[in-house]
Amino acid sequence: MTAESALAVLKAVVDRVIAGSEDVGKAFAEEARKIHYHESPERAIRGEASAEEFAALQEEGIEVFRLPGGDKKTLN
Repeated sequence: MTAESALAVLKAVVDRVIAGSEDVGKAFAEEARKIHYHESPERAIRGEASAEEFAALQEEGIEVFRLPGGDKKTLN
C-alpha cells in the first residue's frame, strides 16, 4: 500500500466517523461519562478532551480513541 492510498483510507475512516457522530465539543469527557453510566442516551459522540481527561476516561473503562488531525480540514 502506498502512502497516498493509506492516507486516503484513513481520511475515509475519519470522514465516516465524523459523519456518524455528534459533536459535543469541550463537553466530551462529561458526555462520555453520562453515556457510559446510562445517564444520557447511547450514541456516537466526538469532541475535545485534554490528555488528562482522556486518560481518566480510559481508567474508568470508557472506550475512547483519538482521531488524527482533530479536524478533517487539517487531515492532509
